[in-house]
Amino acid sequence: MINLRTLVFIFAVATMTAWLGCRNPFAPRLDDTVSADAALGDQRSVDGVFQNFRYAYRYKDTLTYGRLLAPDFIFIYRNYDRGIDLSWGRDEDMITTSGLFQAAQNIDLVWNDIAYSTGDSLTLDVSRGFTMTVAFDTADVLRVQGRANFRLARAAPSDAWMILRWRDESNY
Repeated sequence: MINLRTLVFIFAVATMTAWLGCRNPFAPRLDDTVSADAALGDQRSVDGVFQNFRYAYRYKDTLTYGRLLAPDFIFIYRNYDRGIDLSWGRDEDMITTSGLFQAAQNIDLVWNDIAYSTGDSLTLDVSRGFTMTVAFDTADVLRVQGRANFRLARAAPSDAWMILRWRDESNY
């Protein structure tokens, strides 16, 4: 015969099993709050390019980031120690950016006003300030301010803009 204590224990175990059966305790719930940054932009507009760039960095999304870069993309930066400009192509940039996304716990990128924009409906040079905070952990937070100069290109006015060249002019 089952005593009351055993019956309560069996009921508690059955209830917990049923409740946990629909949840994975090792996988946290997805955040269902939607922020204004959570949507991808239309890359046929310059604003959409920068919105997608920010989205890719904020959510560490290499797929979205890769869609921004033209096949012949070039990244240019200043090596202040050596006093020269260095560059790399799309493949190396994707590897480097993926490494950053994996290493960082949090990335916040804020685009400032466009300083200048010149070009036509197929090629556009855009210079824009930015502020970026990269938190690798609570004790290791990197803050960078600077300017980025982009050359955007597309084959037809109805196509999406892609980043052909990015010259980083931050002091980091």
